[in-house]
Amino acid sequence: MLTVGVIGLGIMGSSYVRNLLKNGFKVIGFDVDPSRIKALQNTGMEAATSVSDVAKRSTEVITSLPSPEALLQVVKELRTLGTRLEQVVLADTCTLKMRDKQQAMEQLKAAGGLLLDCPVSGTGAQAAKGDLIIFASGDANGIARMMPAFGAIGRLTHNLGAFGNGSKMKYVANLLVTIHNVSTAEAFAFAQKAGIELEMAYKAVFGGAGSSRIFEVRGPMMVAGDYLTGLSATHRLMHKDISIIGEYVDALGADTPLFQLAAGIHKEAIAQGFEMQDTASVCAVMEKRNGIIRAR
Repeated sequence: MLTVGVIGLGIMGSSYVRNLLKNGFKVIGFDVDPSRIKALQNTGMEAATSVSDVAKRSTEVITSLPSPEALLQVVKELRTLGTRLEQVVLADTCTLKMRDKQQAMEQLKAAGGLLLDCPVSGTGAQAAKGDLIIFASGDANGIARMMPAFGAIGRLTHNLGAFGNGSKMKYVANLLVTIHNVSTAEAFAFAQKAGIELEMAYKAVFGGAGSSRIFEVRGPMMVAGDYLTGLSATHRLMHKDISIIGEYVDALGADTPLFQLAAGIHKEAIAQGFEMQDTASVCAVMEKRNGIIRAR
């Protein structure tokens, strides 16, 4: 039985745990929040007492963390492992700034460890189904070691080569997510203005040329006007990702007019009180713009 460690047991990390277990892996899990460990205690996951404990009990480790500070803290703790660290491959699935990933990689490498840059594309709902795309980058042998685990948490893994390419590809993917989220909301507001029932609009577009994965995944939330049930990604989290993409866009001098417009509409959603609700709530923003009032 293969053993995989998971550090960070939030929406994404807890899904990694469940899907790894479902696919026959032994899982060692840790989170700084004891309640998250407790929530998984009946799944078959073995709880670790610390980051170091995870790495002492598994050599393939996946991180799903909320901030660069959290990643650097994990690296700091792993650096105390001595020669054991040379056996560990750490695959980071977070969406962070390039300089933060690079700093973490260099610090771990200096202590004899190996960090892979492997962001994932997909919502929390997709993570629960193992329907993620993994953008793997870094050491080829390290990626090869992680492939069985990636196969359990996602449906497709791309080896994108040099460290950092995974993050760059995630920025591209999330640029599209940002735009598709708003285009889906705009389409539903347009349908309502045209007198078409939202459920009918969803069924008619689903799977056709105008559809997208975001339309298919977030469309039902927009149809229901319920942005808490089935919460997959909050605006607070998406705002972080949008800010990271925006900074990289500026650094490259790229022209991204659709992204800029869509980012502004996500910002409107936060201003209207949807910060901790699903990003599908941009539909409510588009409805307000169109003078549509729906009972919720």
